Amino acid sequence: MVPELESLSSLSNPLATVEQLSNSSSSLDGVPPSLESSIRFAGLQITQAAGILLRIPQEIIAQAMVVFTRFYVGPEGGSVRNNGAKDVSAASIYIAAKLSADPRTTRSVCNVYAYLMSTPTRQAFPDPPPHDPESYFLSEGSYHSARALLLQTETIILRTLSFDTKVVVPHHLALTYLQTLGVLPPVPSSTSRALASRTLGYLNLALFSPQMLYVTHQPTSLAVAAIYLAAREVEVKLSSSEWWEVFDVEREELGFLVVALQSCEGWVKVEKERWHGGSCPLTVDEVNLEIKDMD
Repeated sequence: MVPELESLSSLSNPLATVEQLSNSSSSLDGVPPSLESSIRFAGLQITQAAGILLRIPQEIIAQAMVVFTRFYVGPEGGSVRNNGAKDVSAASIYIAAKLSADPRTTRSVCNVYAYLMSTPTRQAFPDPPPHDPESYFLSEGSYHSARALLLQTETIILRTLSFDTKVVVPHHLALTYLQTLGVLPPVPSSTSRALASRTLGYLNLALFSPQMLYVTHQPTSLAVAAIYLAAREVEVKLSSSEWWEVFDVEREELGFLVVALQSCEGWVKVEKERWHGGSCPLTVDEVNLEIKDMD
């Protein structure tokens, strides 16, 4: 990935190169692009669900989702035929939480993923818990096996990313921008609250984007695009001038991000319909079986 500028390193992330976006390790292993996108989306879903069940702040969950996405980028990245999305998701959550002020134990992570993999759609919500607790109970032996796999996958991720796990997410930055624009006063109104909520909502939606926006655009650009869409939706008038240039965002980049964010919701619906009544493959065995059935 292209390193961030040293002068802006506190607000920047390493971005994927054109070559990395053109070829992935999964595609080189014979995984169809559509299936790879579905697996990445399902992996991000289970990461979000696991973070909620582990009661991890959304900022840390977002960092884990970016680490998950980075791992599979480029020919030097991981392949879903060698490293299942479920295992990479669990290790990403574990890494992000470990680097925060509120880490989670390996047992907690293993228990949550055992539960999620037992649900019909591999998500916590809105599906009710399975009737049989034994379906997600981890015996002592099963836990030690799951823990060993978790720590092994953690090592693989760190090695693949060259131990560069720093992720700057744009959530707090967006709120600062709203204050700078004068639309988020110290005592917020119902309108300003709605504006802030929709802005954060678009930033969370961008984590699932098929264009992998968090590894192709800097946090400043994502924050500006989310504010632009949220303000238009809530009908809050911002500066009449090209205010986004104050935050070093070009009109062309803003336009691309706005279109990409607007298309996310439709793409999510298509993905859910594609796997309706079933579940996307999240383990190596499931992926190999799915590819075999497609041939």
